[in-house]
Amino acid sequence: MDRHSAFKWVGVGLRHPHLDYFQQHRNASSWLEIHSENYFITTSLARQQLRAIRQHTEISCHGIGLSLGSVSKVNKHHLSLLVNLVKEIQPTMVSDHLSWSEHGGHHFNDLLPLPYTEEALDVFCRNVLQVQDALQRPLLIENPSSYLQFEHSIIPEWEFLAQVQARTDCRLLLDLNNVHVSCSNHRYDPKQYLSAIKASTVDEIHLAGFTKKQLDQGEIWIDTHSARVSEDVWQLYRSWVTRHGPVPTLIEWDLDIPEPKVLLEEADKAIHLLQGIAMQPKRSA
Repeated sequence: MDRHSAFKWVGVGLRHPHLDYFQQHRNASSWLEIHSENYFITTSLARQQLRAIRQHTEISCHGIGLSLGSVSKVNKHHLSLLVNLVKEIQPTMVSDHLSWSEHGGHHFNDLLPLPYTEEALDVFCRNVLQVQDALQRPLLIENPSSYLQFEHSIIPEWEFLAQVQARTDCRLLLDLNNVHVSCSNHRYDPKQYLSAIKASTVDEIHLAGFTKKQLDQGEIWIDTHSARVSEDVWQLYRSWVTRHGPVPTLIEWDLDIPEPKVLLEEADKAIHLLQGIAMQPKRSA
């Protein structure tokens, strides 16, 4: 795999401070991922700039507001705005999270964890099917980062995610930083987690940085997206790609957002990693 071929697999998150940069630098990244809700207003400057960027760069839409785990059905107005955005931008992928963030008309700023029960599974699948029916395309579901667990959860997270995929024919967005963070917080084995994910269902991978925080109860890792990708997450990525081949890969950075060159340096690491793996001799069966 040459650099040009590897370059096509790797994108970066498009955040508002970088709109001007990526509008002007057409070949900086082969694709960009947006937070869908930031572009819902059709007359906004951000939407206008997104239209211009889309003329030369592929876009992926990553949602943070569908609240797919809520008992109430997906908000019809929110969904209509997403459908409008998708129809205009024609993104390569549309994704959201294995989480909930709304209840009874009250919206929360966090992507909250689900109780992994049969009832929650039924609700989540119902909502995914509602969104996919409106979009007329598969939705990618991202595994969460989490810091607390429900005592009455009876299904391991990786099995819950696999069942969502099997019941709805959705696709998966595998966030390796979230795997690393959650496994540390809950004392899971990341190898067990990843071995339960069916590689053929994964259409995208996220890589990001995290923060360690010391509490009275002990250390907790937080998925802040505010730093470079850790070496442990690079190792998980290297292992996954070596076993399963390249997947569209995104560098995320949402807090303490650096200059674009820092994002692109992280993207270059993924590009070089993909090149290196492609050059390794094939193992005999």
